[in-house]
Amino acid sequence: MVQIANKGDPSTDNPPKHEYPAFQEAYRRWLKKHIRESTGERKRKLLQGLGYSEYAFVSETWWPLFGNFDHLYPEYAVFDSKDGTRFLDFAYMRPGLIICFEIDAFGTHHAKISRWKFDDNLDRQNDLVIDDWKVLRFSTDQVTTNPRHCQRTIQLAFGKWGIIKPPIVLADPIDNAIVRLMEGRKIALSPIEIARELGWSNATIARHLKSLQKNGIVFPKKSGMTRTTRYVLNRTPSATADSKQDFKGKEVP
Repeated sequence: MVQIANKGDPSTDNPPKHEYPAFQEAYRRWLKKHIRESTGERKRKLLQGLGYSEYAFVSETWWPLFGNFDHLYPEYAVFDSKDGTRFLDFAYMRPGLIICFEIDAFGTHHAKISRWKFDDNLDRQNDLVIDDWKVLRFSTDQVTTNPRHCQRTIQLAFGKWGIIKPPIVLADPIDNAIVRLMEGRKIALSPIEIARELGWSNATIARHLKSLQKNGIVFPKKSGMTRTTRYVLNRTPSATADSKQDFKGKEVP
């Protein structure tokens, strides 16, 4: 049985605000999958668990934005121009496009490195660019204190590079979590199912679903004789356009 060390996990007294049951289970499956498929040094690194900065990126920035880890590879190994092996924090790989995500701690990449290491970091990024990698870099402070900025940067990049249609992002974190879950499942969900997945009360989820329905983001879908109302996303262009604003009509940063 594969054992995962979560050295990046915050203490139980102060968990990240997006560490819901759905995230925890998806994170566990995702990391186990890559551990099984890896060998050598990459496997050793993954068995140690993600570092604090990398864990913060997937829990505070990536998961709330996408609700899945599709096409995202942690500790991805690449060869440099000197035939050495480099490990990227994350690689996002789609047909015809490869993106490197790096999460940099300020002290690690500035105040505490030698001139040789500084030069080596530049060579590392240049090698990636020459090999047709797109590179996005964020600081630990950005992914922990301002994840919305990181999400917006990723959305702009993904839109420009034509990867996927930018996901719906709402101002309210509970509304956002509901939409992420529904985008990932792609099936009609009941308030009870959503509450169980996200860890909020049935009443809270029901209240937010009513608000989302009122604003045209979701709509109810009944099937057969069942009394249970399930909800699906409104995937019309107008709904997606409206979702770029919060419910007060202000642009979401």
